Amino acid sequence: MNRQGKNTEKFLRVPLRWVGLLIRALVGTPARAVRGTARRVADPARQVVDYWASERATMRQGFVAVTIASLTSLAAGLTLAGMDHRIEEIQGLFVLIPASIGMRGNIFGALAARFGTSIHTGLFDVSRARGGAIYQNVYAATLLTIGTSLAMGLLARSMGALLGIETISVWDLLVVAMVGGVLSSAVVLAVTVYLSIGSFKRGWDLDSVGAPLITAIGDVITLPCLLLASYLTRIDIVTPVLGGLMLAAGLAALVRGWTTVRPVTRRIVRESFPILCIAIVLDVLAGTVVEPRMESVFLPLPAFLILIPGFLENTGALGSILAARLGSKLHLGAVSPKVRPDAVALLDGTIVLVLGLTVYTVSAVATLVIAETFGFDYPGVWRFLGVVMSGGLLATLVAGAIGYYAAIATYRFGFDPDNHTIPLVTSGMDLLGVICLVTALVLFGVA
Repeated sequence: MNRQGKNTEKFLRVPLRWVGLLIRALVGTPARAVRGTARRVADPARQVVDYWASERATMRQGFVAVTIASLTSLAAGLTLAGMDHRIEEIQGLFVLIPASIGMRGNIFGALAARFGTSIHTGLFDVSRARGGAIYQNVYAATLLTIGTSLAMGLLARSMGALLGIETISVWDLLVVAMVGGVLSSAVVLAVTVYLSIGSFKRGWDLDSVGAPLITAIGDVITLPCLLLASYLTRIDIVTPVLGGLMLAAGLAALVRGWTTVRPVTRRIVRESFPILCIAIVLDVLAGTVVEPRMESVFLPLPAFLILIPGFLENTGALGSILAARLGSKLHLGAVSPKVRPDAVALLDGTIVLVLGLTVYTVSAVATLVIAETFGFDYPGVWRFLGVVMSGGLLATLVAGAIGYYAAIATYRFGFDPDNHTIPLVTSGMDLLGVICLVTALVLFGVA
């Protein structure tokens, strides 16, 4: 090893030793660095350094992916800030926004996770055959997009009424959810398939790059599509007719997916749709957490409105990265589905922690630059940074826990983690991420 390498290792060893000691204090010294090895590891800090070295390609790819996703999500934030007039005009529109954004990540993030598992297990095949994995997975994602858009409109209306939040009519919500969802899904689906095939051919780790990139693209594409769809609301005869057509299309898609003769498509739809409905509920609840604070915090301080899409995208992406990695390793037998995480799971968690600290730093600084450039208000530099970094750190820790236990729970119950963990993690983190952000706003005296 050259002198520079030795100096770098020496520099990392001291702070990483404290990380290792913390891990050992919480869960004990890991017995095995990798499943199947006989060497006992006495120094967790050394284990972290070695694991990061062995996963440097994955970390580099993940770092690039989450950084691109963070910067790209700022475009979604600017779009959201530019939608403030529509949010004020159309009652309850923001209740639908997290669910609409979340569904793109839930459906197509899970699609990428399934493709990632196929690549790792050597079963991925680039083919257009109708009986092939790509066609059946794409068909299932299309049916789920239409079916969940129906559920989204109905649940948004129902939960808004239950929580006392005024919304537009159910026909209006169905039109916005369906038209916005289908338009954005067409783009995200094409990107997901292209990214999966590119990962297969170029040797990328799809589990590390798929979730953040797909979620970020979903954020950027979905908001403009929802904005366009919102102009189809409140038209005397047109909106109810369109709403009725959307209702029929959603029911037809669900019946088709539930009864299709294609086994892979049928299994994906039957396993995914109930979980996606739970995800919609969580996303709608996330919207209801923000809606009451819209006039007091987010509209007067639009820098936080710019931050919201990226913040929620980051929380879901970080948990999804961990869940996707663990899902592949559970299939391969490299991780045991235990309540107490084993060494490999904890080491994957350290990767997510580093990515989280990086991504929230990038998001905070980039949002401040945009706010200064375009004249958006914010509550001072240090207070803004404190809100983002403290809320981001809290959200990263929660995302790690949710990602791990969602993966092992679905695996223990005999379900496919790729169909369940991504929706559960991303939607759960939409709600918990908003709560973490609001908690930070309260701690720093902003809300």
